[in-house]
Amino acid sequence: MTMWVFGYGSLLWNPGFDPVETSVARLPGYHRSFCMRSIHHRGTVENPGLVLALDAADDAHCVGLGLRVAPGDETTVLADLRERELISSAYLEKRLQIALTDGREVEALTYVIDPHHVQYCGSLPLDEQASIIAKATGGRGPNTEYLVNTTRHLQEIGINDPDLDWLAARVGQIVG
Repeated sequence: MTMWVFGYGSLLWNPGFDPVETSVARLPGYHRSFCMRSIHHRGTVENPGLVLALDAADDAHCVGLGLRVAPGDETTVLADLRERELISSAYLEKRLQIALTDGREVEALTYVIDPHHVQYCGSLPLDEQASIIAKATGGRGPNTEYLVNTTRHLQEIGINDPDLDWLAARVGQIVG
């Protein structure tokens, strides 16, 4: 069986593997949101940052990338993604149907937020998100870098996300 991964945040620009195929894809029932406090990669326990997660919502959808894993690489890619994405158990690993732009529907490994996890912080106002992102740094670098890279890659592949565009502009104002 072919393995697909759905990327909506850092997996867009740093999947950790070389996909043999990529396609813009749509995931129903979730929206991209800075709703997870990051205490490892983009913040610390003392000064948490924010990272994107897929937050369930009726009538929502998220446009991202379907990333097809090379045959034979599935076990390694799965282990690497679990080590990276499940570091604090705030994400739930699911296999969900995504629609690729060419009309195919495929099952994709997808990481969604656990709304009952202590790191979940849904519904933060955008201005508060900007303030947090502007000041946090974690093991993988500044939170601002994560925001800028994700926003830039969404724009490069033609995906419009007005909230991320607004956050990038606002964080740019805050940090100068």
